[in-house]
Amino acid sequence: MPIDNDRILIVGAGQSGLAAAHAALEQGLRPVLLEASDRPAGSWPRYYDSLALFSPARYSSLPGLAFAGDPERYPRRDEVVAYLERYAAALTGRGAELRTLARVEAVHNAGEPGRRGFLVRLADGQELTAPAVIAASGSFDRPYRPALPGLDAFAGPVLHVADYRSPASLPGEHVVVVGAGNSAVQVAYELAGRRRVTLAGRKPIRFVEQRPLGRDLHFWFRVTGFDRLPLARAEHPPASPVLDDGRYRQALREGRYRRRAMFTRLDGEHVVWPDGGRERVDAVLLATGYRPNLPYLADLGALTADGHPRQRRGLSLTCPGLGYLGLEWQRTPSSNTLRGVGADARRVVAALARRLLR
Repeated sequence: MPIDNDRILIVGAGQSGLAAAHAALEQGLRPVLLEASDRPAGSWPRYYDSLALFSPARYSSLPGLAFAGDPERYPRRDEVVAYLERYAAALTGRGAELRTLARVEAVHNAGEPGRRGFLVRLADGQELTAPAVIAASGSFDRPYRPALPGLDAFAGPVLHVADYRSPASLPGEHVVVVGAGNSAVQVAYELAGRRRVTLAGRKPIRFVEQRPLGRDLHFWFRVTGFDRLPLARAEHPPASPVLDDGRYRQALREGRYRRRAMFTRLDGEHVVWPDGGRERVDAVLLATGYRPNLPYLADLGALTADGHPRQRRGLSLTCPGLGYLGLEWQRTPSSNTLRGVGADARRVVAALARRLLR
């Protein structure tokens, strides 16, 4: 099967894949977006109903298309979905190819003599070739479920935040939310209006003021250069703080929800706390993050034993022509965000173009 030298295959049409396609068009390449779902919005349609961006619209755009409306507002989930779909339409109008319901099953080496290339096999049996592939499939489909003692035998429902939509998702009166990040606190706050909620974590919650000195924190990130933090300092990132306009801390002080050190085990219908106390619990919600979802790269030798990519700044260390986008702290603290992935995309696509496509 011949390899088109100017085609680049992009796995995933969420924010990272769309940013990659934009960068590819700027380089004069022909991007083909392969999206497993039926729409080019990545994981956003499946996030919980109340989710809002932690950055204002002004700082939340992909390259070439700003969010419409008040630039200081915090767009909600459905606004982001609509924005990404508009962005995809603009890309296809410029020549990008978008294939939905195109789940990638595997990526194999398929080089011509003296040159590397890839063969991408889809779930429906179709095969495509290209000299370069960008894995931009995100991590939402691989939620991390820690091996907590007694979790598998717990009598009530155990949900990851990936499966949570609204308070109606969880039954009962007492819910334990495991985690200490933005999603854990935001969901605990929402549930506290109707439930008794305990937020359990191994580390204290680290709150950061959303609008210090009257300007959103992301303004200060831009001014201070935090979003361009060198990779040498980003390889061991700190735990993400919880951005708070004051309501989360106030609710915690008022006892609307409570925070406790991580439980030692679950026992039937009960949680056992470090002091030996036991409480009945109706449901457990895990806000414990995600891991890269890259099983389709298994045959390339591109991954570590635990499924993480062998990469530096978004370029594979083992497979020339393979790039990544949307990994947490891939190059900077903002690499897996709407505001930051565009800069990463420009760098990764430019490097692939220099090495293979020109």
